[in-house]
Amino acid sequence: MSATQSTQDEETFDAESHEDLSKEDRLRAYLAQKAEDGEMYFKSKFIADEVGLSPKEIGALMVKLKDSATEVEIEKWSYTSATTWRVEPA
Repeated sequence: MSATQSTQDEETFDAESHEDLSKEDRLRAYLAQKAEDGEMYFKSKFIADEVGLSPKEIGALMVKLKDSATEVEIEKWSYTSATTWRVEPA
């Protein structure tokens, strides 16, 4: 399911309850939660408000998380006006 789609069954990520985490850990928690049920595709600009980070911050952190995250697998999927990321549970 795309991060731009939403259903009533989807659990919402509460960035405020994760504000004590570093930006990297907050993004990691968001990705792990959203990818629990399978792969997801997103562009940083569409999840920025939900995570409480700017699209630029998300893009920079995704590059780091791609190599360091153990709970999810991250792949730079495509580029059409902005990078699309593919995330799935590890």
